[in-house]
Amino acid sequence: MVIQEIQEFSEIRTKARAYFCYVLSRAIPNRMPQVSLENVEESIKRIKKDIPMYEAIYILDAKGKQVVKNISPNREYRNKGQGKSRLDRAYYYRAVKEKRCVLTDPYPSLNKNLMVVTASYPIYNEKKELRYILCVDITLENVLKAVHPSSIDSAFGKATKVVYAGFSVALTAVALLLFVKGVGGFLMHGIHFDKIDIKEVFEATILLTLSLAIFDLVKAIFEEEVLGHHKKNAPDDIHKTMVRFLGSIIIALAIEALMLVFKFAIIDPSKLINAIYLIAGISALLISLSIYLRTIKDTDRSSRNR
Repeated sequence: MVIQEIQEFSEIRTKARAYFCYVLSRAIPNRMPQVSLENVEESIKRIKKDIPMYEAIYILDAKGKQVVKNISPNREYRNKGQGKSRLDRAYYYRAVKEKRCVLTDPYPSLNKNLMVVTASYPIYNEKKELRYILCVDITLENVLKAVHPSSIDSAFGKATKVVYAGFSVALTAVALLLFVKGVGGFLMHGIHFDKIDIKEVFEATILLTLSLAIFDLVKAIFEEEVLGHHKKNAPDDIHKTMVRFLGSIIIALAIEALMLVFKFAIIDPSKLINAIYLIAGISALLISLSIYLRTIKDTDRSSRNR
């Protein structure tokens, strides 16, 4: 679960930083003619209203020393930390180095062993001298709920996960039925292979091909939407799944067309035109798939060159 949360955070990090930094900038400007600790403490009242899910709020001076006690709804955080040096913390030295509001990577909290992120907001005087750094700790779970409502930890995310799991089970059942029907189609005669009709072999091949295509689709849906195994090359994986699925459908239709050609050639040659129509449709699918692959290739190439 923690791994999935971190993966989701990496996807919405820019959005999360923009949101929390905007809230902090509304509470207090990052450059003021007269900066005092009282000014910064006064801004905390507004921050508490705008970010009600905060874990802790505190203030550092220019040297990284915490100058006020933690303000927190949790007893384990509240009224602690004053006088401690935060020089080695990312939320201090990154804010000093970048001279702007920053959002840290998720890290384990010392008190509750939860994953948290810190939004740190540097405040300067009229001479552009750093005076204070306002820090807000938020749990990773609350960041995802606030910025990414469809997160797996939100109510909607959990409901979506259940729905995808249900569809995965249903589609798996369909794939299993097709597999059983396909295998049974050419094993119904046992070892008497001389009794097997070539038509039954074609039909079994179509059923097994469709079963494989559906199972491949279920695998991609279940891994991505239910288990949350998001990969860095997820778009490539989606394209590959789509190509495999469409390829399986095209193969199944091609086998059906071949079977119809043999059937109509024997019993009613006048109906061969129907098989030709099917072959034309398969050709259109192949052309469309080729265009799709070419478009994806060009898109990936252009994205790499940026």
